[in-house]
Amino acid sequence: MLFCIPSYLSAQDNKSGTVDIFMGVDFNYRDIYFNNRVYDILINLTPGVRWNMGHRWEVAAQALVPVVNQYGDRYKNVRLNMAVLSKQLAVGQHWKMKVTGGLFGAERYGLDMKNMFILNRWLAMTAQVGLTGYCSMASGWEASTMERLTAQAGPEIYLHRWNTQISVRGGRYVYGDYGVVGEGYRHFKHVSVGVYASYSDKGKEDAGFKVIVMLPPYKRTARKVNIRPASNFRLTYSVEAETYANRTYFTDPEQNERTGWFDRNLLPWGTDTMSPDFIVKERKEEEK
Repeated sequence: MLFCIPSYLSAQDNKSGTVDIFMGVDFNYRDIYFNNRVYDILINLTPGVRWNMGHRWEVAAQALVPVVNQYGDRYKNVRLNMAVLSKQLAVGQHWKMKVTGGLFGAERYGLDMKNMFILNRWLAMTAQVGLTGYCSMASGWEASTMERLTAQAGPEIYLHRWNTQISVRGGRYVYGDYGVVGEGYRHFKHVSVGVYASYSDKGKEDAGFKVIVMLPPYKRTARKVNIRPASNFRLTYSVEAETYANRTYFTDPEQNERTGWFDRNLLPWGTDTMSPDFIVKERKEEEK
């Protein structure tokens, strides 16, 4: 006789062999003050897929589907935005890393390595190194040689009592400028609110705020193929809106500052120690 035993776990656990198909929204606007218009809007649907291959290997891809476009012909086409293969691993009890290759966000492609070295429960060091080139499918195929080296590193502090995260990273960015970015976030249930300030030898000073909202449903049922909304929606406001200063790229379609670079059960630190945003009800079949 078959019977089912339900169990509850965080959505980031026991993912081996699963496929997620998800849909999000990419919202962009810019101030123009031209011809009686004060801003332009660009809204894209962002369908994506994620295959968890096991042993922390993962394949992910995402497309951009324009819905509202006031940015011009360059942004009118449906196009591939990201296609990556990644591997996460822990080295000992303090160092975790993620190596990714493929087509990244911000029209970059290449290789990327992210690292976190945990010093104690409230302090860690982070570093990201990438070797990339330009690649765009917005108006035909455009690509450059993979020869741009970028690297940023710095400390990250997590204050458990207030669920507050503070980070400072400096280094070389996508367009060859050198700079530093400081960020502070207060994490609430399903929402994170942050402010940032930056300096670049190309764009000088800038500041702004970010809001990350984790999207429902927060209780889910585990299946081999899961169809769901994107995990989060990000909103960033920049005072100067300098396109070519302190520019970085994402290597995951659902990357955000709340959940960070790594699986939450890989050497948990910082927001990994908070209650998970998503709880998955898994059904196990056993024979009696």
